Amino acid sequence: MPGLEQRLGSLDVATAGRGFVDVTRLLSRWLSGERAADGLLHVFLRHTSASLVVQENADPTVRADLERFFAALVPDGDPRFQHDAEGPDDMPAHVRAALTATELTLPVRSGRLALGTWQAVYVYEHRHAGHTRGLTLTYHGTLA
Repeated sequence: MPGLEQRLGSLDVATAGRGFVDVTRLLSRWLSGERAADGLLHVFLRHTSASLVVQENADPTVRADLERFFAALVPDGDPRFQHDAEGPDDMPAHVRAALTATELTLPVRSGRLALGTWQAVYVYEHRHAGHTRGLTLTYHGTLA
């Protein structure tokens, strides 16, 4: 199809330990710099102990409730897990990542992420220590 372009990029995201980091503005800035118009943004997280989620951005208790749910579902130090090379949160972090997503494909309309009113894109850190998490970005679509 004529007029379709592909743009590649990457972003590093610093986390402060287990929890959510809103990356919506970072993704939006990157799209703006690439002159994105209408298409799709594919975001891939290059890690096995963190994930990507689209979740509510208005009420922080939603994210706190999600964290409590995952803490009960996959507790740190669970004796069923053998893999604990980096501590009691090591294997639970991998399970959490397996249950969520390491990639997202997001619609872009008129150069903006076409998210719902209360939606944001988060890097969900599953380890207790902070890390720098790398995102690989691929935009497919038209340019402004």
